[in-house]
Amino acid sequence: MKVLVQKVLSASVCVDGSLVADINSGYLLFVGIEKGDTTIQADFLARKVANLRIFTDENDKMNLSIKDVGGKILAVSQFTLAANLDCGNRPGFDNAARPEEAKPLYEYFTKQLRNYDIEVKTGIFQADMKVSLINDGPCTFILQK
Repeated sequence: MKVLVQKVLSASVCVDGSLVADINSGYLLFVGIEKGDTTIQADFLARKVANLRIFTDENDKMNLSIKDVGGKILAVSQFTLAANLDCGNRPGFDNAARPEEAKPLYEYFTKQLRNYDIEVKTGIFQADMKVSLINDGPCTFILQK
């Protein structure tokens, strides 16, 4: 399981020209679920995201978590994070979990984030989403388990 974390000033998701979800300050998460991923990985990554200290404190040091600053999360499913790019120029997606396996784990992951008292909004699983963001920093991290 992979989660690309982007600290944002704002982020939004539109589907078919309609706004689905938006947030102000917080994280835009792209969540990639691979074959064999379980709730163990989801629990670990939810805890990691909730406690990640990448917001700056009064001394301009990355020392505060999203909970500390009252930030929100926009989580977007992103199967392309499971791509294999080792051979050729066309990505292979054999590592990506099938939608019927990935969707419940994605929903479980977002539920676990909410258990940390963080407001979490989501895109629409398997939809053609248009994601907009204003990256803060830029500040981007890849977490995987």
